[in-house]
Amino acid sequence: MYTNDTIAAIATPAGRGGVGIIRLSGPKVSQIAEAMLGQLTKPHRASHRQFLGTDKQVLDDGVAIYFPGPNSFTGEDVLELQGHGGKIVMDMLLQACLQNGARLARPGEFSERAFLNDKLDLAQAEAIADLIDSSSEQAARSALRSLQGDFSAAINSLLTQVTELRMYVEAALDFPEEEIDFLADQRVVDRIDAIQQQLHNIFDKAKQGSLLREGMQLVIVGKPNAGKSSLLNALAGQDTAIVTEHAGTTRDVLRESINLDGMPLHIIDTAGLRDSDDPVEKIGIARAWQAIDKADLILFLVDDTEAADQTHHGLLEKMPEHLPRLTVHNKIDKSGHEVGQHGEHLYISAKQGLGIDALREVLKQRMGYQADSEDLFIARRRHLQALEETQIAVDNASEQLKVFNAGELMAEELRLAQDALGQITGRFTPDDLLGEIFSSFCIGK
Repeated sequence: MYTNDTIAAIATPAGRGGVGIIRLSGPKVSQIAEAMLGQLTKPHRASHRQFLGTDKQVLDDGVAIYFPGPNSFTGEDVLELQGHGGKIVMDMLLQACLQNGARLARPGEFSERAFLNDKLDLAQAEAIADLIDSSSEQAARSALRSLQGDFSAAINSLLTQVTELRMYVEAALDFPEEEIDFLADQRVVDRIDAIQQQLHNIFDKAKQGSLLREGMQLVIVGKPNAGKSSLLNALAGQDTAIVTEHAGTTRDVLRESINLDGMPLHIIDTAGLRDSDDPVEKIGIARAWQAIDKADLILFLVDDTEAADQTHHGLLEKMPEHLPRLTVHNKIDKSGHEVGQHGEHLYISAKQGLGIDALREVLKQRMGYQADSEDLFIARRRHLQALEETQIAVDNASEQLKVFNAGELMAEELRLAQDALGQITGRFTPDDLLGEIFSSFCIGK
């Protein structure tokens, strides 16, 4: 961490635009401002200035804003130079900043410094990138709630409850000579139950927020010639996959990403699942099973013109039990079935486009789409993993209390829950994970 350096970067997208912004942060901001502006401007006020190079030649004409630390985004002295948004002009201004003592910022280093200076916690810092990358209005609103601290507040509230309960249990263990059995107190049972319920509520919201950010992996599987490639094309709205009447046309995994009301849906078309002696097709089938193992939802496509046979039932039995599945009957234009949902089955014609809108609605429901939801917060897969680890530890703590009355083991499980929750906000996050997170940010943010 080079937090004593002054960093500089172009904060606006590359290319031609009306305005371009250079951002600086660090201890040499005032020195660089005097060199490039003639003097340091008044704090928090936009000031019209000429921007000078090291040879005192005017490079551009624009607006400068100075934010003295600690009342700035990074917690350090920050200077923004808002000039004309041409690539050459921006490069000239950035080069002048570097020549006057700054260095080029790493990706995400401004946000990283805000985190290290306690201006943001880790979940809020990640929400900045998520807000920038939002693919829908709902995702943007959820990311903004996380940035404003809604997600962090929920996590910190839960962390406080876990910490207080752990302290209570450890205090009871420190006074074994007392005749009162603290662990048998109904209030302890009530507190662990309340923690479990609150954790469940947070996880549900975080899971939906994760779907808004990262989308869902949908794997289309079925026997050869069931119409998987036709369905991929129908959902994608373009001819992504080759479609023929010959079984086994698709021999590799095909991927296409679409948006359902702004939610990312990653569709994977696989080779038809069957026994084959063709070495190329066998490789495609093996890759299909690999894709199935990583799916969020399996769409099992059935040729509605064929009766369910032993092969059909055998494929269903081979599907991973833990993965949700959706059974879709295709080719109803030939079988005569009515379009739409009948019980647990959905009937469509991918070739004719019949029932595709109904399928999209079902997929939106499976993704957790809530058009009127106003309390979701954006979340990442690492957040879900940390919440899952917390859930396991809290459930184990509850079992140690209710079944074994083992205070020492309960306290240890609560400590593990604390550590898992702390990884979300950055309280107990390893440095290598921090580097991985911030390196995915834009340069200048």
